[in-house]
Amino acid sequence: MTADPVAAPSRRMLVGGIQVFLAESLLVPSGLLTAAYLARRLGPEGYGIFTVAAALVAWVEWSLTSVFARASIRFVADADDWRPIGSTIVSAHLVLGLAAAALLAALASPIAALLGTPALAGPLRLFALDVPLFALAQAHRNILVGMGNFRERALAAAARWVSRLLLVVLLVELGFSIAGAVLGSIGASLVEVAVCRWHVRPVFSARATRAIGLLWGYAAPLLVSALALRFYDRLDLVALTALGGTPEAAGLYGSAQNLALLPGIVGLSFAPLLLATLTRAFRDGEDAMARRIGREAVRGVLLLFPFAGLCAGASDEIVTFVFGPPFAPAAPLLSPLIFAAVALVLVSVGTATLTAAGRPGLTAALTAPLPAIAVLGYVALIPRYGASGAAWVTLAASSAAAAASLVTVYRVCRILPPATTAAISVLTTVAAYAAAVTWRAPGSLVLIEVAAISGAILLTYRLTGELTPGALSPAGSPG
Repeated sequence: MTADPVAAPSRRMLVGGIQVFLAESLLVPSGLLTAAYLARRLGPEGYGIFTVAAALVAWVEWSLTSVFARASIRFVADADDWRPIGSTIVSAHLVLGLAAAALLAALASPIAALLGTPALAGPLRLFALDVPLFALAQAHRNILVGMGNFRERALAAAARWVSRLLLVVLLVELGFSIAGAVLGSIGASLVEVAVCRWHVRPVFSARATRAIGLLWGYAAPLLVSALALRFYDRLDLVALTALGGTPEAAGLYGSAQNLALLPGIVGLSFAPLLLATLTRAFRDGEDAMARRIGREAVRGVLLLFPFAGLCAGASDEIVTFVFGPPFAPAAPLLSPLIFAAVALVLVSVGTATLTAAGRPGLTAALTAPLPAIAVLGYVALIPRYGASGAAWVTLAASSAAAAASLVTVYRVCRILPPATTAAISVLTTVAAYAAAVTWRAPGSLVLIEVAAISGAILLTYRLTGELTPGALSPAGSPG
Protein backbone atom coordinates (compact mmCIF):
# COMPACT_ATOMS: atom_id res chain seq x y z
CA MET A 1 0.00 0.00 0.00
CA THR A 2 1.33 3.45 -0.91
CA ALA A 3 1.51 5.84 2.00
CA ASP A 4 -0.66 8.92 1.71
CA PRO A 5 1.75 11.87 1.27
CA VAL A 6 -0.61 14.05 3.32
CA ALA A 7 -0.46 11.77 6.35
CA ALA A 8 3.07 12.57 7.59
CA PRO A 9 2.82 16.39 7.67
CA SER A 10 -0.75 16.16 8.93
CA ARG A 11 0.24 13.85 11.77
CA ARG A 12 3.19 16.04 12.75
CA MET A 13 0.92 19.08 12.82
CA LEU A 14 -1.79 17.28 14.77
CA VAL A 15 0.50 15.70 17.38
CA GLY A 16 2.52 18.86 17.85
CA GLY A 17 -0.62 20.96 18.09
CA ILE A 18 -2.14 18.65 20.68
CA GLN A 19 1.02 18.76 22.79
CA VAL A 20 1.07 22.55 22.77
CA PHE A 21 -2.69 22.80 23.26
CA LEU A 22 -2.68 20.53 26.30
CA ALA A 23 0.09 22.59 27.88
CA GLU A 24 -1.48 25.94 27.04
CA SER A 25 -4.92 24.77 28.14
CA LEU A 26 -3.55 24.58 31.67
CA LEU A 27 -4.20 28.31 31.48
CA VAL A 28 -7.91 27.55 31.79
CA PRO A 29 -8.00 25.76 35.17
CA SER A 30 -5.03 27.67 36.59
CA GLY A 31 -6.27 30.96 35.15
CA LEU A 32 -9.81 30.45 36.42
CA LEU A 33 -8.56 29.41 39.85
CA THR A 34 -6.26 32.44 39.95
CA ALA A 35 -9.05 34.75 38.78
CA ALA A 36 -11.56 33.30 41.22
CA TYR A 37 -9.09 33.59 44.09
CA LEU A 38 -8.11 37.17 43.25
CA ALA A 39 -11.72 38.21 42.69
CA ARG A 40 -12.60 37.05 46.18
CA ARG A 41 -9.48 38.40 47.91
CA LEU A 42 -9.17 41.73 46.09
CA GLY A 43 -12.87 42.43 45.47
CA PRO A 44 -14.28 43.89 42.24
CA GLU A 45 -12.31 47.15 42.53
CA GLY A 46 -8.92 45.64 43.32
CA TYR A 47 -9.41 42.86 40.80
CA GLY A 48 -10.43 45.43 38.20
CA ILE A 49 -7.20 47.40 38.73
CA PHE A 50 -5.10 44.24 38.43
CA THR A 51 -7.01 43.11 35.32
CA VAL A 52 -6.53 46.41 33.51
CA ALA A 53 -2.82 46.49 34.39
CA ALA A 54 -2.41 42.91 33.18
CA ALA A 55 -4.26 43.70 29.95
CA LEU A 56 -2.06 46.74 29.21
CA VAL A 57 1.13 44.80 29.87
CA ALA A 58 -0.11 41.91 27.74
CA TRP A 59 -0.64 44.38 24.89
CA VAL A 60 2.96 45.51 25.14
CA GLU A 61 4.37 42.01 25.50
CA TRP A 62 2.44 40.36 22.68
CA SER A 63 2.93 43.32 20.35
CA LEU A 64 6.66 43.13 20.97
CA THR A 65 7.04 39.38 20.50
CA SER A 66 4.43 38.53 17.88
CA VAL A 67 6.17 40.68 15.27
CA PHE A 68 9.14 38.30 15.10
CA ALA A 69 7.48 35.02 16.10
CA ARG A 70 6.86 33.56 12.65
CA ALA A 71 10.17 34.82 11.29
CA SER A 72 12.05 33.30 14.22
CA ILE A 73 10.47 29.88 13.75
CA ARG A 74 11.11 29.96 10.02
CA PHE A 75 14.81 30.88 10.26
CA VAL A 76 15.57 28.39 13.02
CA ALA A 77 13.84 25.60 11.09
CA ASP A 78 15.79 26.43 7.91
CA ALA A 79 19.21 26.71 9.57
CA ASP A 80 21.76 23.89 9.57
CA ASP A 81 23.08 25.33 12.84
CA TRP A 82 20.41 27.13 14.87
CA ARG A 83 22.84 28.75 17.30
CA PRO A 84 23.80 31.92 15.37
CA ILE A 85 20.21 32.86 14.56
CA GLY A 86 19.15 31.73 18.04
CA SER A 87 21.64 34.16 19.55
CA THR A 88 20.19 36.96 17.42
CA ILE A 89 16.65 36.09 18.46
CA VAL A 90 17.21 36.08 22.23
CA SER A 91 19.54 39.10 22.19
CA ALA A 92 17.13 41.19 20.15
CA HIS A 93 14.20 40.20 22.33
CA LEU A 94 16.13 41.12 25.48
CA VAL A 95 17.12 44.57 24.18
CA LEU A 96 13.62 45.36 22.94
CA GLY A 97 12.06 44.01 26.15
CA LEU A 98 14.23 46.21 28.36
CA ALA A 99 13.48 49.27 26.26
CA ALA A 100 9.72 48.60 26.33
CA ALA A 101 9.80 48.03 30.09
CA ALA A 102 11.58 51.34 30.69
CA LEU A 103 9.08 53.20 28.50
CA LEU A 104 6.08 51.56 30.16
CA ALA A 105 7.38 52.38 33.65
CA ALA A 106 7.93 56.01 32.65
CA LEU A 107 4.41 56.30 31.21
CA ALA A 108 2.62 54.46 34.03
CA SER A 109 1.31 57.60 35.74
CA PRO A 110 0.12 59.34 32.53
CA ILE A 111 -1.61 56.14 31.42
CA ALA A 112 -3.35 55.79 34.77
CA ALA A 113 -4.47 59.42 34.61
CA LEU A 114 -5.73 58.98 31.06
CA LEU A 115 -7.82 56.00 32.13
CA GLY A 116 -9.14 57.89 35.14
CA THR A 117 -7.70 55.34 37.60
CA PRO A 118 -4.74 56.85 39.55
CA ALA A 119 -4.38 53.66 41.61
CA LEU A 120 -3.36 51.85 38.40
CA ALA A 121 0.04 53.56 38.20
CA GLY A 122 1.81 51.51 40.90
CA PRO A 123 0.80 48.04 39.66
CA LEU A 124 1.50 49.06 36.06
CA ARG A 125 4.99 50.30 36.94
CA LEU A 126 5.74 47.07 38.82
CA PHE A 127 4.29 44.95 36.01
CA ALA A 128 6.77 46.53 33.58
CA LEU A 129 9.43 44.21 35.05
CA ASP A 130 7.63 41.32 33.39
CA VAL A 131 8.14 42.63 29.84
CA PRO A 132 11.80 41.59 29.27
CA LEU A 133 11.23 38.23 30.98
CA PHE A 134 8.18 37.52 28.86
CA ALA A 135 10.07 38.53 25.70
CA LEU A 136 12.89 36.15 26.58
CA ALA A 137 10.45 33.31 27.27
CA GLN A 138 8.77 33.81 23.89
CA ALA A 139 12.12 33.96 22.10
CA HIS A 140 13.13 30.62 23.60
CA ARG A 141 9.72 29.13 22.77
CA ASN A 142 10.11 30.10 19.12
CA ILE A 143 13.55 28.52 18.99
CA LEU A 144 12.22 25.28 20.48
CA VAL A 145 9.38 25.19 17.94
CA GLY A 146 11.77 25.88 15.08
CA MET A 147 13.96 23.00 16.25
CA GLY A 148 10.92 20.71 16.38
CA ASN A 149 11.15 20.32 20.16
CA PHE A 150 7.41 20.53 20.78
CA ARG A 151 7.53 18.58 24.03
CA GLU A 152 10.01 20.99 25.58
CA ARG A 153 7.98 23.96 24.38
CA ALA A 154 4.90 22.41 25.99
CA LEU A 155 6.74 21.84 29.27
CA ALA A 156 7.73 25.50 29.40
CA ALA A 157 4.11 26.60 28.97
CA ALA A 158 2.94 24.15 31.63
CA ALA A 159 5.56 25.46 34.06
CA ARG A 160 4.34 29.04 33.50
CA TRP A 161 0.70 28.40 34.27
CA VAL A 162 1.23 26.15 37.27
CA SER A 163 3.85 28.41 38.87
CA ARG A 164 1.72 31.52 38.25
CA LEU A 165 -1.16 30.10 40.26
CA LEU A 166 1.08 28.98 43.13
CA LEU A 167 3.11 32.19 43.30
CA VAL A 168 0.10 34.51 43.09
CA VAL A 169 -1.73 32.70 45.89
CA LEU A 170 1.40 32.55 48.05
CA LEU A 171 2.27 36.23 47.71
CA VAL A 172 -1.29 37.50 48.16
CA GLU A 173 -1.71 35.29 51.22
CA LEU A 174 1.50 36.86 52.61
CA GLY A 175 -0.29 40.20 52.50
CA PHE A 176 1.06 41.78 49.31
CA SER A 177 -2.44 42.25 47.81
CA ILE A 178 -2.37 43.60 44.22
CA ALA A 179 1.44 43.81 44.27
CA GLY A 180 1.54 40.12 45.20
CA ALA A 181 -0.60 39.23 42.19
CA VAL A 182 1.74 41.22 39.95
CA LEU A 183 4.89 39.70 41.46
CA GLY A 184 3.41 36.21 41.07
CA SER A 185 2.92 36.84 37.36
CA ILE A 186 6.49 38.10 37.03
CA GLY A 187 7.77 35.04 38.87
CA ALA A 188 5.93 32.77 36.43
CA SER A 189 7.77 34.38 33.49
CA LEU A 190 11.06 33.83 35.29
CA VAL A 191 10.19 30.16 35.84
CA GLU A 192 9.38 29.73 32.15
CA VAL A 193 12.68 31.27 31.08
CA ALA A 194 14.52 28.91 33.44
CA VAL A 195 12.71 25.84 32.04
CA CYS A 196 13.42 26.91 28.46
CA ARG A 197 17.11 27.47 29.14
CA TRP A 198 17.31 24.03 30.71
CA HIS A 199 16.59 22.64 27.22
CA VAL A 200 18.20 25.21 24.92
CA ARG A 201 20.85 27.84 25.72
CA PRO A 202 21.35 30.41 22.96
CA VAL A 203 24.13 32.86 23.75
CA PHE A 204 23.38 36.51 24.48
CA SER A 205 25.52 38.78 22.32
CA ALA A 206 25.44 42.49 21.50
CA ARG A 207 26.99 41.69 18.13
CA ALA A 208 24.23 39.19 17.35
CA THR A 209 21.63 41.89 18.01
CA ARG A 210 22.86 43.76 14.93
CA ALA A 211 21.55 40.93 12.75
CA ILE A 212 17.98 41.82 13.72
CA GLY A 213 17.56 43.20 10.20
CA LEU A 214 17.42 39.60 8.98
CA LEU A 215 14.35 38.97 11.12
CA TRP A 216 12.86 42.36 10.38
CA GLY A 217 13.09 41.96 6.63
CA TYR A 218 10.98 38.80 6.79
CA ALA A 219 8.59 39.99 9.49
CA ALA A 220 7.83 43.46 8.09
CA PRO A 221 4.97 42.39 5.78
CA LEU A 222 3.23 40.76 8.75
CA LEU A 223 3.86 43.66 11.15
CA VAL A 224 0.60 45.46 10.46
CA SER A 225 -1.48 42.33 11.00
CA ALA A 226 0.36 41.33 14.18
CA LEU A 227 0.07 44.78 15.75
CA ALA A 228 -3.59 45.13 14.76
CA LEU A 229 -4.53 41.84 16.41
CA ARG A 230 -2.48 42.63 19.51
CA PHE A 231 -4.04 46.08 19.78
CA TYR A 232 -7.50 44.58 19.38
CA ASP A 233 -6.88 42.07 22.17
CA ARG A 234 -8.50 43.40 25.37
CA LEU A 235 -9.20 46.71 23.65
CA ASP A 236 -12.77 46.43 24.88
CA LEU A 237 -11.67 46.29 28.51
CA VAL A 238 -9.43 49.32 28.19
CA ALA A 239 -12.09 51.23 26.23
CA LEU A 240 -14.64 50.46 28.94
CA THR A 241 -12.28 51.89 31.55
CA ALA A 242 -11.35 54.93 29.49
CA LEU A 243 -14.97 55.79 28.61
CA GLY A 244 -16.15 56.12 32.17
CA GLY A 245 -16.31 52.56 33.40
CA THR A 246 -15.55 52.05 37.08
CA PRO A 247 -12.92 49.63 38.42
CA GLU A 248 -15.82 47.43 39.53
CA ALA A 249 -17.16 47.32 35.96
CA ALA A 250 -13.67 46.47 34.69
CA GLY A 251 -13.46 43.64 37.21
CA LEU A 252 -16.79 42.21 36.06
CA TYR A 253 -15.81 42.50 32.42
CA GLY A 254 -12.39 40.97 33.04
CA SER A 255 -13.96 37.98 34.77
CA ALA A 256 -16.14 37.31 31.71
CA GLN A 257 -13.09 37.62 29.45
CA ASN A 258 -11.21 35.06 31.54
CA LEU A 259 -14.04 32.57 31.03
CA ALA A 260 -13.75 33.01 27.25
CA LEU A 261 -10.06 32.10 27.03
CA LEU A 262 -10.19 28.53 25.71
CA PRO A 263 -10.95 29.26 22.02
CA GLY A 264 -7.99 31.63 21.88
CA ILE A 265 -5.74 28.87 23.20
CA VAL A 266 -6.84 26.66 20.31
CA GLY A 267 -5.77 29.33 17.83
CA LEU A 268 -2.51 29.98 19.66
CA SER A 269 -1.65 26.28 19.66
CA PHE A 270 -2.53 25.27 16.11
CA ALA A 271 -2.13 28.37 13.90
CA PRO A 272 1.71 28.40 13.88
CA LEU A 273 1.77 24.69 13.01
CA LEU A 274 -0.86 25.19 10.32
CA LEU A 275 1.21 28.02 8.86
CA ALA A 276 4.33 25.86 8.71
CA THR A 277 2.51 22.86 7.21
CA LEU A 278 0.69 24.85 4.53
CA THR A 279 3.83 26.81 3.66
CA ARG A 280 5.69 23.60 2.87
CA ALA A 281 2.75 22.27 0.87
CA PHE A 282 2.42 25.42 -1.26
CA ARG A 283 6.20 25.60 -1.66
CA ASP A 284 6.33 22.05 -2.98
CA GLY A 285 3.45 22.63 -5.39
CA GLU A 286 1.08 20.41 -3.39
CA ASP A 287 -1.86 22.79 -3.69
CA ALA A 288 -4.45 20.02 -3.43
CA MET A 289 -2.92 18.77 -0.18
CA ALA A 290 -2.83 22.33 1.18
CA ARG A 291 -6.51 22.80 0.38
CA ARG A 292 -7.41 19.55 2.14
CA ILE A 293 -5.51 20.52 5.29
CA GLY A 294 -6.86 24.07 5.25
CA ARG A 295 -10.40 22.83 4.74
CA GLU A 296 -10.15 20.55 7.76
CA ALA A 297 -8.71 23.37 9.87
CA VAL A 298 -11.74 25.56 9.13
CA ARG A 299 -14.06 22.60 9.74
CA GLY A 300 -12.48 22.08 13.14
CA VAL A 301 -13.17 25.68 14.14
CA LEU A 302 -16.83 25.39 13.12
CA LEU A 303 -17.16 22.42 15.46
CA LEU A 304 -16.22 24.68 18.39
CA PHE A 305 -19.34 26.84 18.11
CA PRO A 306 -21.73 24.43 19.93
CA PHE A 307 -19.45 24.54 22.97
CA ALA A 308 -19.69 28.33 22.85
CA GLY A 309 -23.46 27.93 22.76
CA LEU A 310 -23.28 25.75 25.85
CA CYS A 311 -21.23 28.36 27.73
CA ALA A 312 -23.59 31.12 26.66
CA GLY A 313 -26.67 29.22 27.81
CA ALA A 314 -25.15 28.32 31.18
CA SER A 315 -23.43 31.68 31.70
CA ASP A 316 -25.35 32.53 34.90
CA GLU A 317 -24.38 29.30 36.63
CA ILE A 318 -20.79 29.28 35.34
CA VAL A 319 -19.99 32.84 36.41
CA THR A 320 -21.57 32.44 39.84
CA PHE A 321 -19.82 29.12 40.44
CA VAL A 322 -16.36 30.36 39.42
CA PHE A 323 -16.34 33.91 40.80
CA GLY A 324 -19.12 33.99 43.38
CA PRO A 325 -22.45 35.86 43.64
CA PRO A 326 -20.89 39.38 43.59
CA PHE A 327 -19.83 38.73 39.98
CA ALA A 328 -23.27 37.59 38.77
CA PRO A 329 -23.68 40.78 36.64
CA ALA A 330 -20.82 39.47 34.45
CA ALA A 331 -22.96 36.56 33.18
CA PRO A 332 -24.65 38.45 30.29
CA LEU A 333 -21.19 39.49 29.05
CA LEU A 334 -19.96 35.93 28.65
CA SER A 335 -22.38 35.05 25.82
CA PRO A 336 -21.10 37.56 23.22
CA LEU A 337 -17.47 37.26 24.36
CA ILE A 338 -17.30 33.47 24.00
CA PHE A 339 -18.68 33.61 20.45
CA ALA A 340 -16.29 36.47 19.62
CA ALA A 341 -13.40 34.31 20.81
CA VAL A 342 -14.36 31.46 18.46
CA ALA A 343 -14.76 33.93 15.59
CA LEU A 344 -11.20 35.12 16.18
CA VAL A 345 -9.96 31.52 15.86
CA LEU A 346 -11.43 31.57 12.35
CA VAL A 347 -9.51 34.78 11.70
CA SER A 348 -6.33 33.12 12.96
CA VAL A 349 -6.79 30.11 10.67
CA GLY A 350 -7.59 32.36 7.73
CA THR A 351 -4.58 34.62 8.17
CA ALA A 352 -2.26 31.63 8.59
CA THR A 353 -3.60 30.16 5.35
CA LEU A 354 -3.20 33.41 3.41
CA THR A 355 0.31 33.94 4.75
CA ALA A 356 1.28 30.42 3.73
CA ALA A 357 -0.16 31.06 0.27
CA GLY A 358 2.15 34.04 -0.13
CA ARG A 359 -0.51 36.73 0.37
CA PRO A 360 0.59 38.60 3.53
CA GLY A 361 -0.86 41.80 2.09
CA LEU A 362 -4.35 40.30 2.31
CA THR A 363 -3.61 39.23 5.87
CA ALA A 364 -2.90 42.84 6.77
CA ALA A 365 -5.94 44.07 4.87
CA LEU A 366 -8.21 41.73 6.83
CA THR A 367 -6.94 42.61 10.28
CA ALA A 368 -5.71 46.22 10.11
CA PRO A 369 -9.22 47.78 10.16
CA LEU A 370 -10.34 45.67 13.12
CA PRO A 371 -9.20 47.97 15.99
CA ALA A 372 -10.46 51.12 14.27
CA ILE A 373 -13.89 49.58 13.61
CA ALA A 374 -14.07 48.37 17.20
CA VAL A 375 -13.09 51.78 18.62
CA LEU A 376 -15.90 53.45 16.67
CA GLY A 377 -18.34 50.95 18.12
CA TYR A 378 -17.01 51.34 21.65
CA VAL A 379 -17.23 55.13 21.50
CA ALA A 380 -20.80 54.90 20.22
CA LEU A 381 -22.17 52.23 22.57
CA ILE A 382 -20.15 52.14 25.80
CA PRO A 383 -21.37 55.54 27.11
CA ARG A 384 -24.96 54.38 26.63
CA TYR A 385 -24.85 50.62 27.30
CA GLY A 386 -21.69 50.23 29.38
CA ALA A 387 -20.04 46.81 29.55
CA SER A 388 -22.83 45.18 27.55
CA GLY A 389 -22.19 47.56 24.67
CA ALA A 390 -18.47 46.75 24.74
CA ALA A 391 -19.13 43.00 24.62
CA TRP A 392 -21.56 43.17 21.69
CA VAL A 393 -19.27 45.48 19.70
CA THR A 394 -16.48 42.95 20.23
CA LEU A 395 -18.70 40.17 18.89
CA ALA A 396 -19.78 42.22 15.88
CA ALA A 397 -16.22 43.23 14.95
CA SER A 398 -14.83 39.72 15.42
CA SER A 399 -17.65 38.15 13.41
CA ALA A 400 -17.16 40.61 10.55
CA ALA A 401 -13.44 39.81 10.46
CA ALA A 402 -14.17 36.06 10.50
CA ALA A 403 -16.65 36.34 7.63
CA ALA A 404 -14.22 38.43 5.59
CA SER A 405 -11.48 35.89 6.31
CA LEU A 406 -13.59 32.97 5.08
CA VAL A 407 -14.53 34.81 1.88
CA THR A 408 -10.94 35.83 1.16
CA VAL A 409 -9.53 32.36 1.80
CA TYR A 410 -12.10 30.91 -0.58
CA ARG A 411 -11.32 33.43 -3.32
CA VAL A 412 -7.55 32.92 -3.02
CA CYS A 413 -7.22 29.23 -2.12
CA ARG A 414 -10.66 27.79 -2.95
CA ILE A 415 -10.97 26.50 0.61
CA LEU A 416 -14.41 26.14 2.17
CA PRO A 417 -15.61 23.87 4.98
CA PRO A 418 -18.13 21.13 4.08
CA ALA A 419 -21.67 22.48 3.91
CA THR A 420 -22.90 19.62 6.07
CA THR A 421 -20.43 20.58 8.81
CA ALA A 422 -21.67 24.18 8.76
CA ALA A 423 -25.29 23.03 9.05
CA ILE A 424 -24.53 20.58 11.86
CA SER A 425 -22.58 23.26 13.71
CA VAL A 426 -25.46 25.75 13.56
CA LEU A 427 -28.12 23.24 14.61
CA THR A 428 -26.00 21.79 17.42
CA THR A 429 -25.14 25.27 18.70
CA VAL A 430 -28.83 26.16 18.96
CA ALA A 431 -29.61 22.87 20.66
CA ALA A 432 -26.73 23.21 23.14
CA TYR A 433 -27.78 26.75 24.03
CA ALA A 434 -31.41 25.72 24.54
CA ALA A 435 -30.42 22.75 26.69
CA ALA A 436 -28.16 24.88 28.88
CA VAL A 437 -30.83 27.57 29.33
CA THR A 438 -33.44 24.95 30.26
CA TRP A 439 -31.21 22.98 32.63
CA ARG A 440 -30.52 25.19 35.65
CA ALA A 441 -27.83 23.61 37.82
CA PRO A 442 -26.86 25.69 40.87
CA GLY A 443 -23.45 25.59 42.49
CA SER A 444 -21.10 22.74 41.66
CA LEU A 445 -23.89 20.92 39.82
CA VAL A 446 -23.06 23.13 36.85
CA LEU A 447 -20.06 20.85 36.27
CA ILE A 448 -22.44 17.95 35.66
CA GLU A 449 -24.52 20.13 33.33
CA VAL A 450 -21.49 21.19 31.28
CA ALA A 451 -20.14 17.62 31.13
CA ALA A 452 -23.49 16.14 30.08
CA ILE A 453 -24.21 18.67 27.33
CA SER A 454 -20.62 18.47 26.10
CA GLY A 455 -21.01 14.71 25.89
CA ALA A 456 -24.22 15.16 23.91
CA ILE A 457 -22.40 17.46 21.48
CA LEU A 458 -19.64 14.91 20.97
CA LEU A 459 -22.20 12.13 20.53
CA THR A 460 -23.94 14.23 17.88
CA TYR A 461 -20.64 14.63 16.04
CA ARG A 462 -20.05 10.90 16.26
CA LEU A 463 -23.49 10.00 14.92
CA THR A 464 -23.25 12.50 12.07
CA GLY A 465 -19.76 11.37 11.06
CA GLU A 466 -18.01 14.57 12.14
CA LEU A 467 -16.05 12.79 14.88
CA THR A 468 -14.40 9.75 13.32
CA PRO A 469 -10.74 8.81 12.87
CA GLY A 470 -11.00 9.70 9.19
CA ALA A 471 -12.68 13.03 9.84
CA LEU A 472 -10.16 13.98 12.53
CA SER A 473 -7.21 13.56 10.19
CA PRO A 474 -6.58 16.08 7.46
CA ALA A 475 -5.46 13.18 5.35
CA GLY A 476 -8.76 11.49 5.68
CA SER A 477 -10.94 14.08 4.08
CA PRO A 478 -11.44 14.20 0.41
CA GLY A 479 -10.16 17.20 -1.45
